[in-house]
Order: sequence, then C-alpha cells, then structure tokens
Amino acid sequence: MTKLNSYIDHTNLKPEAQLDDIKKLVDEAVANDFYSVCVNGTYVKDIKEYNKDVKIAVVVGFPLGAMTTRAKAYEAKCAIEDGASEIDMVIAIGRLKDKNYDYVLDDIKAVKEAIGDKTLKVIIETCLLTDEEKIKACELSEKAGADFVKTSTGFSTGGASVADVSLMKKTVGDKLKVKASGGIHTRDEAISLVEAGADRIGASKSIDICKE
Repeated sequence: MTKLNSYIDHTNLKPEAQLDDIKKLVDEAVANDFYSVCVNGTYVKDIKEYNKDVKIAVVVGFPLGAMTTRAKAYEAKCAIEDGASEIDMVIAIGRLKDKNYDYVLDDIKAVKEAIGDKTLKVIIETCLLTDEEKIKACELSEKAGADFVKTSTGFSTGGASVADVSLMKKTVGDKLKVKASGGIHTRDEAISLVEAGADRIGASKSIDICKE
C-alpha cells in the first residue's frame, strides 16, 4: 500500500475553530505529507495567504445538505475562486429518501458545473441511508459527473465503516473514487478502510493515525 499519509485529508470542520487552529492544521499537513487540508470555506483565503502550495478541500452544503441547489453551487464557486481545489458537498438526503432522484442528480450536477474541472466529492451520509439508498446515491453521483463518493460528514449519527466503503466501491468500481470519513481514530481503522476500497481518508486524528 502507498504510504498512508498520502491518503489523508487532514480535517478541521469544528464551528469553534479559529484561524490559529487552521494554521496549525496546515503546518501539520505539510510536515506529515498529508494529501490536503479539509476546512470550512471561510478560511480558504487565509490558507492561501499563509501557504499557497497546500491543497485545500472545502465542504459545501455542510453538514445537512438541505439548502437550495443554487446556494450550494454558489458556495462551491466561491470556494474555488478563493483557492480551493476540491469540494466535498453533502447531498439532499431527504430528497434521496423521497426517491426524488431527479432533484438529487440536478443538485450534484449544478455543483460540478459550478467548479469546472476541480475535484468533486459527494457526501452521501451513509449512517442515514439503507444499502439500497447508498447504491442509488453512488449511481446518481456517477451520473452527475462527480469524482468521489464520500461516506460521511462526521456530524451525524455515524461515520465510515468497512461495510459501507466496500459497498460503495463495489457500486462505483473504477469510475469514481471513494473517500472514507468520520470516526476514524486509529491506523488499523484507516488501513482497513483503504483495503476495503477507500482512495482517500478524511480525519481530524491524522497525526495519531500516522504515529502508530
């Protein structure tokens, strides 16, 4: 397996996170050769001023996914303009459960169109979905032109699991990548998720994971 550090989006999405916390996140990501930092959009410009070389992933429609499509698309566009290179968007979970698949498809598609050739990860919030719904969310993400499907926000009732990553990978195959995120605390957990098919790991405990 490739060095585990290179799989990690080093994450701080806490509402109380301050600028010094975000600068520390960036320093840790650089020192440990993590793939990127994953933050809320308010800090993108600050990060680019602090370290123009670090890759930045920004969450959009976070954490509920329940705002309008045009709001998500505009938020994503602003994040890219500020310097982000990847967007992690939350799907309209209730619409998916209503089987309003056209809405979910158009929601994802609008964000992808807003960010052009930048990477789009679609957070499907697996803990709130049945297996059938997880499969459908992956299929819609692929159809909408996303680059990744992602397990979780880390702000709901559960996080990443080997079973969910395996199901998602089985559904998307080589057409999309899979990001496992939420509740990953140990190296063994991270490795098991990569072995199940995860191409990226989202974690706030990245230092602990890689020190073990």
